[in-house]
Amino acid sequence: MASSSLRSRDSGSWTPKQNKLFEKALAQYDKDTPDRWQNVAKAVGGKTAEDVKRHYEILIEDLNHIESGRVPIPKYKSSGSGGGTGHSQ
Repeated sequence: MASSSLRSRDSGSWTPKQNKLFEKALAQYDKDTPDRWQNVAKAVGGKTAEDVKRHYEILIEDLNHIESGRVPIPKYKSSGSGGGTGHSQ
C-alpha cells in the first residue's frame, strides 16, 4: 500500500508541460539510446534520471492495467454527433 501513496504523490508532482516534454523525450530517446534516462531527464528539466525512469515504469504499469481490462477506459461524450434531424435545402 505504501507504493500507491508514493505513486499518487509522484504523479502529482509532474506538470502538464513536464509530461509533454517527457513524452517527446521518450520518442526521441528509445530503449537503445545510451544514457536514455539522463537524456530524458535533461529534456524534461527539474527531474533526475531516477525520477523519469520511475515515471516511465508507472506509465507502463498503468497501460498494462488498462489493456488487461482491469481499468475501464473512460467513455467520452462525443460532441457534434446526433442532434438536429432537419436538413437545409
